[in-house]
Amino acid sequence: MGQKIHHTIRIAAALLDDDAGRLLLVRKVGTRWFMQAGGKIEDGETALSALRRELTEEIGLSLAEEEFRYLGRFAASAANEPGFIVEAEVYHARVRHIVMIQSEIEEAVWVSQTEAAAMPLAPLTREHILPLARTL
Repeated sequence: MGQKIHHTIRIAAALLDDDAGRLLLVRKVGTRWFMQAGGKIEDGETALSALRRELTEEIGLSLAEEEFRYLGRFAASAANEPGFIVEAEVYHARVRHIVMIQSEIEEAVWVSQTEAAAMPLAPLTREHILPLARTL
């Protein structure tokens, strides 16, 4: 009974919603799991600066720091890297944004929480983001 070793990936993720209560979910190229926009935190980068950079790179969204509200740190199995855990600094922003898919994003959708629950979701999204979204 060997113990499984998990490696941790530090990320920043955005719970983005709109005035109608819909969530923005993205799917990376060549994957099937929908998740929040965001990405890896680089060395020397704060979680929020990483998130702002990733949102600009992935979906063409540029927001000021004060437009985000910190929701907490959450961990879950990585959707696309077997044996890895993502440790996510999660921020919320309410936006009206026409998504411009860029970088490694293949698909971006605005969906209700009910629609999201029926989709193939990354573990972080299913276990932490959807429950959080219901409280906003």
